[in-house]
Amino acid sequence: MSNFNIGDALFQLFFLGFLALIIVLIVSFFRSNKNRRSQLDRIEKKIDDMNEQRKKGID
Repeated sequence: MSNFNIGDALFQLFFLGFLALIIVLIVSFFRSNKNRRSQLDRIEKKIDDMNEQRKKGID
């Protein structure tokens, strides 16, 4: 006869959820970092384009 303990099952579910949460946090951190880097690249390109336009307007 097997001895099923509700406390053990709850602990395992909690720990599994905790591991899943860690994985989700790591993935979202890297995605957010990638998106931020992409946004900074776009802003930098716009600033460079504006500087080029300003230089052409002055000359």
